[in-house]
Amino acid sequence: MQAPISVIIPTLNAASRLGPCLSALSDALTEGLLTEVIFADGGSEDDTSLVAEEVGAVFLPTRKGRGSQMAEAAVIARGEWFLFLHADSVLGNGWTDIVAARLAQKTKAGYFHLRFDSTALPAKTVAKWANFRAKIFHLPYGDQGLLISRKLYEEIGGFPDIPLMEDVAIAKKLGKCLTPINIPITTSAEKYIAQGWTKRSFRNFGILLRYKFGADPVKLAQEYR
Repeated sequence: MQAPISVIIPTLNAASRLGPCLSALSDALTEGLLTEVIFADGGSEDDTSLVAEEVGAVFLPTRKGRGSQMAEAAVIARGEWFLFLHADSVLGNGWTDIVAARLAQKTKAGYFHLRFDSTALPAKTVAKWANFRAKIFHLPYGDQGLLISRKLYEEIGGFPDIPLMEDVAIAKKLGKCLTPINIPITTSAEKYIAQGWTKRSFRNFGILLRYKFGADPVKLAQEYR
């Protein structure tokens, strides 16, 4: 019997960040949960392809942009469930048992409890807000992961072909079908530390508002980068 989950990781020059993410998946592989790991790569110029070769992952060259990358990977994925993860996100201990139990809920999609790899107060504050937003407004971001059945993914039309806000767009499609999975997922605080917690948080919120009011995702992506 084929293992149920295809893990899809959008990558772009992610070789140095993939180690912890992949290590957290090892238990699921030995327990027969993972059928494959796919690197949906948007044009890496580092050793991401070599990492894929070393760990036995599928390296799939795609167009650049997380939405396009994940959508193209879903087309070739073999699993009945998709687990979308960012390259710098690490699932917490014991996640396999909780996720295995969720596989009976094919009409629900799940996301994880966000943490940052920083103990600073701003990190805890931003994570707390993110988890509140996800629970109350059914609006998790991509760094919280997404577990979704192939059936439900195809019913809602999958990720849209947009270069930014793909996580918000698919969350809108899913609505109340999105429910929390009580396992932490730890993501890198590097960009927040580099740009400043307050500055980056307000910047992200501003982009979200502009998208909600109809701004072009292509233009937003250009500004974001």
